[in-house]
Amino acid sequence: MPVPIRAAGGVLCRPGRDGLEVCVVHRPRYQDWSLPKGKLDHGEHPLAGAVREVREETGFHGVPRMRLRTVEYLLPDGTPKSVEFWLMAVTGEGPVEDADEVDEVRWLSLAEALPKLTYPDDRALIEQVAKMPAVTAVAVLVRHAHAGERKKWTGNDALRPIDPVGLAEAERIAALGVLFQPQRLISATPLRCKQTLEPLAGALQLPIVLDGAFAEPPLAEDAPAKAKVAAQRMLDLRSGGGLAVVCSQGKMIPDMLATLRDEGDPAPYKTPKGGGWVLTWSGDRLIGLSRL
Repeated sequence: MPVPIRAAGGVLCRPGRDGLEVCVVHRPRYQDWSLPKGKLDHGEHPLAGAVREVREETGFHGVPRMRLRTVEYLLPDGTPKSVEFWLMAVTGEGPVEDADEVDEVRWLSLAEALPKLTYPDDRALIEQVAKMPAVTAVAVLVRHAHAGERKKWTGNDALRPIDPVGLAEAERIAALGVLFQPQRLISATPLRCKQTLEPLAGALQLPIVLDGAFAEPPLAEDAPAKAKVAAQRMLDLRSGGGLAVVCSQGKMIPDMLATLRDEGDPAPYKTPKGGGWVLTWSGDRLIGLSRL
């Protein structure tokens, strides 16, 4: 059986005179118009690959806003291929790096892009974006990296540090975190939460602000009530100060997200150590919850 090919791409948008405009590219090799996308490098995270491909094929620097649908299809030789797409905003412009692959880049209104795009899957993505309300705020929420075993730590648990596995996870979080161009880093009070954000803080030269609202309560039965406080704090972060990356704990995140989604079951939001979410709002409405 052929090895599946994984790829990623972006629906890169900017405000236009008549609403959103989307960036489309012409590929002379295939004589088609498509959304910027391409195969992942070995070991590359799909989000990092999506941002890289957008930059290489369009010259524009895209900032992720929300994960869209994943397109799956078979190549002519029967090899399965999947392309993970992200909605992106524009923050800068440079030269097209992949000039052999792309010979023309155009900004079109959503209505103009639909007939221009060659493939139905690309058109379906444009239709998805056209139906979405405007994105007004984004935040990134991560769970702290691995920090050994709680039962083997004899000191104050709040001082338990991340371990070698956690250090590698913190570096991966930093590599993804910089893609969102955050302006604020906020950590729950345990040391392992702060250490999880330190590589990102170093890369961006930003301080880490400690916030007890995102820390687990001493008693497990108090977690749902404490999660409501944390959820309100996340809502407060939508206004002013720029995009925030928040590091919290495993017993807080599921209840916090279920509260934000107004859902009773927190189970779907269980988050592994070093994992995370992208939260996307339109006004008071949480329109996207994208697992990293």
